[in-house]
Amino acid sequence: MRILAITDIHGSYQGVKALARQADDFDLILVAGDITHFSNGKEAEKILSPLLEAGKPILAVMGNCDGRDVLETLERLGISVHNKRVEIGGVGIVGFGGSNVTPFSTIWEFSDEEIYGSLRRNYREGDVILTHAPPYGTKLDKTFSGVHAGSRGLRKFIEESQPPLCICGHIHEGRGVERIGKTIAVNPGPLSRGYYVVIDLEELRVELRKIS
Repeated sequence: MRILAITDIHGSYQGVKALARQADDFDLILVAGDITHFSNGKEAEKILSPLLEAGKPILAVMGNCDGRDVLETLERLGISVHNKRVEIGGVGIVGFGGSNVTPFSTIWEFSDEEIYGSLRRNYREGDVILTHAPPYGTKLDKTFSGVHAGSRGLRKFIEESQPPLCICGHIHEGRGVERIGKTIAVNPGPLSRGYYVVIDLEELRVELRKIS
């Protein structure tokens, strides 16, 4: 299975439109949150429309900067994987949106206990994890100031369950790939800056890319 994974769109309709032209190359599209920049569900649907119209399976979670009705929109569109497990082509995807608690009181924030509990409850061995928050203590959650701002609950879950793959976002400067035991964790970087990632799930090969 070939996966196109994006995160932190922050309203970049043009970036989504550019990637939609490549949709035929992929079996699944995963969106790790912050579709909008503090906007609503109607705006989120408009931003995602080029991918929705491409006819490929899409799963998404909301980010901490998405409006309160964005989750409802994703549910209505049938693409939400927040706080649940969905199976596509024999591959299980377990998702959790929003972020761990931040100093900024953004729209969607959850305790690490909530994040950990949801992932433990929904996960089956071999599933792919899709979260907005990155795991704590990695290069994927390290801010420009050097602070690690990721989720300790997600990190604990990964260390215990060792899923093959975790796709995350949230920390724009945390673009990259890191191993946590047997788990490959990837932050594609913000699509608002043209970044995305291509994943060969069978070979667990991850390729960081930028829209040319």
